[in-house]
Order: sequence, then C-alpha cells, then structure tokens
Amino acid sequence: MSVKYTWSYSSLDLFKQCPQKYYRLRVLKDVKDPPAEHLNYGLAVHKAAEDYIGKGVPIPEKYVAILKTSLDRLNEMKGEKHCELRLGLTQGLEPCGFFDPDVWWRGVADLIIINNDSAYVVDYKTGKSSKYADTKQLELLSLAVFKHFPQVKKIKGGLLFVVANDLIKANYEQDKAGVYWTKWLEDTGRLEAAITNDVWNAKPNFTCRQYCPVHDCQHNGKGH
Repeated sequence: MSVKYTWSYSSLDLFKQCPQKYYRLRVLKDVKDPPAEHLNYGLAVHKAAEDYIGKGVPIPEKYVAILKTSLDRLNEMKGEKHCELRLGLTQGLEPCGFFDPDVWWRGVADLIIINNDSAYVVDYKTGKSSKYADTKQLELLSLAVFKHFPQVKKIKGGLLFVVANDLIKANYEQDKAGVYWTKWLEDTGRLEAAITNDVWNAKPNFTCRQYCPVHDCQHNGKGH
C-alpha cells in the first residue's frame, strides 16, 4: 500500500531541487525560509485581483496601473469565474476537497473561467521579467480543472506577468491528460520513495551558497 502524503507544485519543486532541503523545511521543520518582502507584495496583488474580479471591490490605487487593464479584459470574458479556487485530487486522480482526509495533491488557481466545454486558467505573476517563465504549474492546475469540471475539454492557460505586462500562454486538452500526467507521476514516485525509505540526499544547486536556510549542510557556505 502506498505511503500517505500530500504535495503541491511548490513542494514537489522544492523536493526536486534538493531532497535534503525539502526534508528539513517540510518534514523535520527544524529550519525556516527567511521572510521575503516580495512574497508579501505578491500576496497583496493577488488579493487585490481576487477582490476586483470576485467581488467588484475597487483596486487599491497603488496597484491600479499594473492590474486594471488586464483584469478588465478578464472580467469581460464570458464564463463562470472562480477566484483563488482551492482544488484537491486523490492519489487515484479523482477530484476531492482541499482538506479531505484522502487528499493527495493540493493547488490554488488564481482565476478559472469556465465557458461550457472550454476554460481559461490564469496565474498572476509579480516578477519584473517573464524571461524565465515556467508553465508547468499551469499544466498541473489544468489537469485538476479537467477532473473538477469534467465538461471542460480544452483549456487556455496564461501566466499573467502584471508588472512586466506580459502574458505567457499554454494550451491543454483533456484527451491528452494521460500524457501530461506521466512526468508528474514519475516525480511523485521519487518523492514517495524518499518518504518510504527515509532517504533525503542533499543535491547541490544554485541556492546552496547564498539562499538555502539549511546552514549545516556541507554544500552551504553560510554555516562554515
């Protein structure tokens, strides 16, 4: 029987970056990432977008320049809009609640617009550049949308860089979901093996010397 665990896009990405870092931050929890000002800014922008589209609350003046034009375009689109929608899947890839006992994967979609058999999945980004945009999170959210809204056959996804004024697009089809899932199941299989065997090998990466909070790791320069 498979070991019980839950994961998200960010937690799996952390594990792939370094299993030891994942273990210390998410399992043992004896270290924490230092607070980052840009995260607070991102949360505030997301809240402003959620309130504007979901409740019609005016955008705070300091965010109007970066948000209003893009959000007005999204508001004009036809379909049922879901803001900051929490989604869950079981290990059998069935839809479930975000906090259900058998939840296996969790994700939060910034904006989903359901229009009959098609949908838009939008993820807001507050980075200053879209140069290194990664659409993998859009794919994962789209896979969950196909499960929670089975009438949806095609999805147009977009990473909306509100500061950089750019939109990175990606398209997904329900009948290709099995192909999309392949790499995610391979990666979660490695995570499950690490949990089962309690083996968390350090993996040197670009965060080791300057950004990793695991200071006692042999690859981290801050603890020596």
